[in-house]
Amino acid sequence: MKLLFALPGFHRYDRGAEVALLSVADAIARGGESVTVMGSGNPRTDAAYHYVGVPSIRRERFEHFPAFPPLRSETAWEDASFVPGLLAAYRPKEYDAVLTCSFPFTHWALRRPSRRKPLQIFVTQNGDWPAYASNSEYRSFACDGLVCTNPDYLERNSSRWNCALIPNGVDLARFSPGPPERARFGLPDDRPIVLMVSAFIATKRVLDGIRSVAQLEDAYLVVAGDGPLRGDGEALAAELLPGRFRRLSLSAADMPALYRSADVFLHMSLLESFGNVFIEAWASGLPVIGHDTERLRWILGAESQLLCDTEDPKALAGMLRSGLARGAARSGTVRGIERYSWAAIANEYRAFIARLVANKGSVG
Repeated sequence: MKLLFALPGFHRYDRGAEVALLSVADAIARGGESVTVMGSGNPRTDAAYHYVGVPSIRRERFEHFPAFPPLRSETAWEDASFVPGLLAAYRPKEYDAVLTCSFPFTHWALRRPSRRKPLQIFVTQNGDWPAYASNSEYRSFACDGLVCTNPDYLERNSSRWNCALIPNGVDLARFSPGPPERARFGLPDDRPIVLMVSAFIATKRVLDGIRSVAQLEDAYLVVAGDGPLRGDGEALAAELLPGRFRRLSLSAADMPALYRSADVFLHMSLLESFGNVFIEAWASGLPVIGHDTERLRWILGAESQLLCDTEDPKALAGMLRSGLARGAARSGTVRGIERYSWAAIANEYRAFIARLVANKGSVG
């Protein structure tokens, strides 16, 4: 099969959607398929796929731009800036299937008319609302296959689209328990470390995380992430966590060591499409604290004992204390994480796409 993965943030950001789709693309390429990736970052020498650089304007440039349909956020503005270069580089007839999780502009560009149009695969990394909403630009959504990253999405969309339930994965060669490297990140050795890996945007509730850690007398909070609310977060931390807070912006290569340097992992988002960070923390041996939902229980399975109502400050503070106590006594054994290896996840993608391609051929 000849596949194309397209997303503005590829090779530029190491956030959840970019990490997940690039990991799938790389694993499928290593399995022998022809895979091309188009993104706005620099080439990477260790990738098994063919990379094509397509220019776009960084999303940070758009943080204070107006929001309106379909330019609803800085990422939508970035997506729109990506499309002219994508249209110039994209040759539909060269691919059996194209994959993206970016809507609407990249999605529209990949669906451009062609005599030999590849299958359109949409991945719900950033939510499934394009697949079911009927207002504004969402009325234009269409796909040949929908990858649902959690059971809720599958249930909501399976009657309308050809769906597959495929979770995200984790690189088990990189994320594993090991000795901390706190000095490398300027972190104290004499305090328990609470780690958040999250963008500074409203839905991630980083500011609520700062307030929750402030209830603990000696815990030190590290937030790895950036975004438009970074200034608000740093100001609040200076007030509530003086000397007990650090914000970091790290490359993907540094993240495994950062996880190993923490005692507990905290994520405050009320509902994630999947949340790669949960299984990265789990693979690193950290106790995981998050908002108690059926979706997160499905992801973590037996590792979900530390979930709670994160909107209840008292309950969250109690869970943080339990997590820190467990983190201090944790072993180097991580059980059950193997089902999330990228090789296993890529095999599920390959099987789903191959079935769609075969069905298209039989119909044609």
